[in-house]
Amino acid sequence: MHTLLDAYTAILIFMEKGGVVLYGVLAVTFVMWVLIIERIWYFNSVAKKDVSRAISAWESRDERHSWYAHKIRTAMISEVSQNLHTNVDLIKTLVATCPLVGLLGTVTGMVSVFDVMAVLGSGNARAMADGVSKATIPTMAGMVAAISGVFMSTWIERKAKRQAERLEDQLTMDQ
Repeated sequence: MHTLLDAYTAILIFMEKGGVVLYGVLAVTFVMWVLIIERIWYFNSVAKKDVSRAISAWESRDERHSWYAHKIRTAMISEVSQNLHTNVDLIKTLVATCPLVGLLGTVTGMVSVFDVMAVLGSGNARAMADGVSKATIPTMAGMVAAISGVFMSTWIERKAKRQAERLEDQLTMDQ
């Protein structure tokens, strides 16, 4: 319990040093990871059922070689592929947004530094240190969040593409 309290205190100190913009980085990162976890859950549970449902629907068809059958096959593949790729673009957008929100922290932190310099002059390094930390911490946090999201969004995109291709291979046309 004591360790958990120490970790919570360290996070609060970090958030305070990073300024208000760090809460924006936190919010974007939270939404991004909720969507990533939803996709992982989807791939491990619902996607398998969607693929098997499409395969069984295709296999139950008597006629699988006409132009109409080809269009039905294409529609089945497209529907499953669309479900597999749901939220992938949104995750990639949130990944790209993380460093931009961190950059906003850099701008606000530098404005704070310039305010201190205007009031106290450039000789007071301690007064400028607060603004410098507010300028660098959100940028670092945004980059770390983006890096973690890049790996997961790439994995999700590849997995969705692979499963769609596998489904396309399994829905064979009769000659």
